[in-house]
Parts: sequence; structure tokens; C-alpha cells
Amino acid sequence: MKIGVPTNDGTSISEHFGRSAAFLIYEVESGKITGREVRRNGMRHAHERGECDHNSPAHEPHSHASILSSLSGCEVVICAGMGQRAAEALKASGVEQVVITDSGPAEQIVTAYLSGSIRPRATGFCSCHH
Repeated sequence: MKIGVPTNDGTSISEHFGRSAAFLIYEVESGKITGREVRRNGMRHAHERGECDHNSPAHEPHSHASILSSLSGCEVVICAGMGQRAAEALKASGVEQVVITDSGPAEQIVTAYLSGSIRPRATGFCSCHH
């Protein structure tokens, strides 16, 4: 199984899925991490400028295909927040999303997920309404 985690620094989980610089991809066998790779986020959103705000005159519909390509082979994505459209794209591709309440080192978070001790957030979407 492969688990994807958004990151900006190659170590910690990014606060927002679409804004991350890259994805850490963890290979898991028998409940243990057996490998790790870094894949660049091919579609780095700039939500802070309102590019995904549907009420913004600059808004143009976009595809999440490049993010899905970066997460190719992943069965699970663990993140601290994502937009609804990204969540829908992942779901349509059969990728489970686990939105967590805590941040920290990605490997520690994946290990917590594998042990069943991770606490998913009640709502997984960020407040940028895209």
C-alpha cells in the first residue's frame, strides 16, 4: 500500500493539500513503512491570491489531474486540510482521504495512522471554499 502526505519541507505534513510543494509517498507492507519517496506537486495552487475562489473574477475552473498523477498508486492521502473539489477528485479516483487534527512529522503521522491512533477531523475541508 502507498500513503501520500503533502509536504513543503520534505519532513512535515503541509497544512493544505493543494498548496504543498510536494508529496511524501510512503510504501507500507505488513503495517510498517518500508520505503519513502518525494514527488513534486505538479499543480501548486495559489489560493491566497483567490485563484480558486469561485466568486473571484480571476477564477478559472481547473483540474486536479496533475495532483492525482503525483499521487499515482496511493490508496490513502493523509492531510491537514484540502478543498472540496480536491477531495471529490481523490474520492472519484478511489483514494481514501484522512484529514487530521494534528500536524507534525509526516512519518510519525503515518505510523500513527497505521497503528489506528490517529484522530480524523470531523470536517475535512479548508475554509477557502474552492
